[in-house]
Amino acid sequence: MSYLLAIDAGTTSVRSLVIDADSFIVDISQRELTQYFPRPGWVEHDAVEIWDSVSETLQDVCSRITEPIIGIGITNQRETVVAWNASTGQPLHKAIVWQDSRTVDRCEELLEKGYLDLVRTSTGLVLDPYFSGTKYSWLLNEGGVTNDTDLRLGTIDSWILWNLTGGKVHATDPSNASRTMLFDISSEEWSEEICELLSVPIKALPKVMSSAGRFGETGPEGPVKSGIPISGIAGDQQAALFGQACFTSGQAKNTYGTGGFVLANLGNTLPAPVNGLLTTIAWKLFDQPSVYALEGSIFSSGATVQWLRDGLGIIDQAPDLEGVALSVSNSGGVYTIPAFNGLGSPWWDPRASGMIIGLTRGTGRGEIARSVIESMSFQTRDVIDAMRANGHLINDLRIDGGASAMNLLMDIQSDQLKIPVTRSATAESTALGAAWLAGLAEGIWASTEDLAQQWKAERTALPSKEDLLADSEYEKWIEAVQRSRNWN
Repeated sequence: MSYLLAIDAGTTSVRSLVIDADSFIVDISQRELTQYFPRPGWVEHDAVEIWDSVSETLQDVCSRITEPIIGIGITNQRETVVAWNASTGQPLHKAIVWQDSRTVDRCEELLEKGYLDLVRTSTGLVLDPYFSGTKYSWLLNEGGVTNDTDLRLGTIDSWILWNLTGGKVHATDPSNASRTMLFDISSEEWSEEICELLSVPIKALPKVMSSAGRFGETGPEGPVKSGIPISGIAGDQQAALFGQACFTSGQAKNTYGTGGFVLANLGNTLPAPVNGLLTTIAWKLFDQPSVYALEGSIFSSGATVQWLRDGLGIIDQAPDLEGVALSVSNSGGVYTIPAFNGLGSPWWDPRASGMIIGLTRGTGRGEIARSVIESMSFQTRDVIDAMRANGHLINDLRIDGGASAMNLLMDIQSDQLKIPVTRSATAESTALGAAWLAGLAEGIWASTEDLAQQWKAERTALPSKEDLLADSEYEKWIEAVQRSRNWN
């Protein structure tokens, strides 16, 4: 049997997985990543550590298999940016993570100058420090990075691809390019106007290639055997949409990862901009037209759980959260607004501040734990309601990510959305999506129809709470969100 490798370079860890032709995960290796917080609102990674973690995990899983590897798929935290020197291969600055908000003033300046329409129309995005464009601009103008012939700029997929190919290939795919705020999603080319506006040299940006296809081959000095094709790349959330087999227009998924990301397949027609939401490229297969997606980006989901563990000590381990939450029947009127780095969709308020409100002398760890789970559900409803308000029917939701293991979250989510919520049989939808893209390119599967047959559900939650009660809880959430806004 032949295998595929999937590299999943996320926000908190890097994983390498071995996946077979039945979409079964044969093996997995993981390394946690160090996050750096040099100033309030700043979040950085060490790009060398990311590559070292990729190398170590690849070597680890490959040491335990004897069957041939016929292709590699890469998926990655999306808006995080790296600048490096093509001659030395060394990063020129720490990677600036998608959560980083250091460019909020620059975004507000551009907003005041009337550039929002240009950005929304061309890129499908909004002016927010979340996206890569102003991060690149900061590196070049304030970060000490010199614009010369050796400069390479890219998201994490490009950085990994560069290293895997021994510096021979500088490329990305449309799903990642469409998250930079520099890519015109209609023409599917780098926007000369926006790149000039932000002083980002197009020559330093990667070539944009199909999400499924031959990007290059592994080099002789890398962590795996030389000559293995790298055949699939997609940003983590688009990869999860693909791995959830959401191949039909209207199908939607939510990944409860470090952040929470709701994506709905919109088919091959580019829609008009939607207030509060993002239009992005989901994937492009070979020479077929690109598939578009409508996205709501929630900045803090699993990150809130980490905060309960590491910041407050309310839980010892992330899996403890559900048990602590089930120790009480309700949150006691407590609402947690996890705006640690501002609010994403549909609010887009980088100056919002985190908040816990509704505390009483009787509030304990159970109420706070439950309010965190509820915050994941409420934030998802924020996004789904915005999609519905713009005429996009979402009749069911497929979920994945670490927090999706909580049945309590599934049940609350279904009550809030009033639709079925289904957990995939595999928790590794993101890595699976990357492997599926590579497998399509290498002929393991012939079509997305073949892949859809491999997707399986594990559990489905159905609405049980009375609509009025669920809506009343959500109305209080909206009130709490408004109190957190425009704080910083």
